[in-house]
Amino acid sequence: MDSSEECDRRPGATAVATTLAASGALIAATIAGWWTGRALGPLFALDLVAGVLSWALTPLVLWRPVPATAVLTALAAVSPAATPPATIGAVQVSRRRRFPVAIAVAAGGIAAHAVQGAWRSHGGMSYGWWLALVVAGYGALVGWGAWAQARAALIGSLHERARRAEAEQGRRVAEARMLERRKIAREMHDVLAHRLSLLATYAGAMEYRPDSSPEQLSRAAGVVRAGVRQALEELREVISLLRDDAPEDGDGSRPQPVLTDVPRLVEESREAGAEVQLRDTVDEPAEAPPAVARTAYRVIQEGLTNARKHAAGQPVRVALRGGPGEGLEIDVRNGLSPRRPAPAWSGGAGLVGLTERVHLAGGQLDHQEVGGEFRLHALIPWPS
Repeated sequence: MDSSEECDRRPGATAVATTLAASGALIAATIAGWWTGRALGPLFALDLVAGVLSWALTPLVLWRPVPATAVLTALAAVSPAATPPATIGAVQVSRRRRFPVAIAVAAGGIAAHAVQGAWRSHGGMSYGWWLALVVAGYGALVGWGAWAQARAALIGSLHERARRAEAEQGRRVAEARMLERRKIAREMHDVLAHRLSLLATYAGAMEYRPDSSPEQLSRAAGVVRAGVRQALEELREVISLLRDDAPEDGDGSRPQPVLTDVPRLVEESREAGAEVQLRDTVDEPAEAPPAVARTAYRVIQEGLTNARKHAAGQPVRVALRGGPGEGLEIDVRNGLSPRRPAPAWSGGAGLVGLTERVHLAGGQLDHQEVGGEFRLHALIPWPS
């Protein structure tokens, strides 16, 4: 919103009332201070008329600060009673209009008060000191108004940047979630396409070779039944994990991580220089379902990776406990570095994807800073 649009806005009743009250009090104080101890005369009537007129015109500086201030400045040339409203108008102009306009209004105010001081008494002060005081006062008003305008512009810019940053973060989170879902679809194709094609082949053979021996038909039916059962198990697994984009093995498949691979993962971090403590109290880790094992492995892997990226040199504690029927609990904690500026490329997408992975496995994932530590905590169901 530019300055002219801001000036055209209708001020609230509180702003009008406050302006009138302040202007009236200052006008009354000016007239009382000027005429105390002096004989009343024609100039007193002039000051009263100028004071009442300028007080009535004061609210206009909230709508049209430049023309209203020009009128008040003209009144200030003939009566000191108009000086307070004129200075209020100068403040409004300096706060809400461009700096050259504020300078022009201030110059007009100085000229008007120079005329006032030339034919009205100013308390025994020399005319030169009077002009110097007027110039200093208007300079202070313009400077304060320009600072207030710059501060308001800065605050508005910061609010806009915060709004844009929030919108960008929301967009990045949405993109991260969409990417994870695309990975799920790709993994479903990779895992199930080959097996379903084999099942179609066996089913086709049974359909087009009804003259096969009962033993062959029984064997083919057994293969189809076993294949369907395995395909269903793989389907349940594939929707609860997200495939990494790591290079695959030469035979087209790659071994998936299991719970018994966690010590090796921790050892790799130790070899890289990290101080990692592992407490593993899992019952029958080798019997964990593949989806549970892989999800737990990825949670620990992400926790160790984040610790290396954002808290290098800080000790890491990994706790793994649970078993069949009671679920699997993973807790990864690391100390916070004294200086840990957020990397420019770090947007939290890794934790977003990890949260999606754990939720698809039917579990919960929490991450927060507690007591000077960053904690990554996951609960994953483990059927008995």
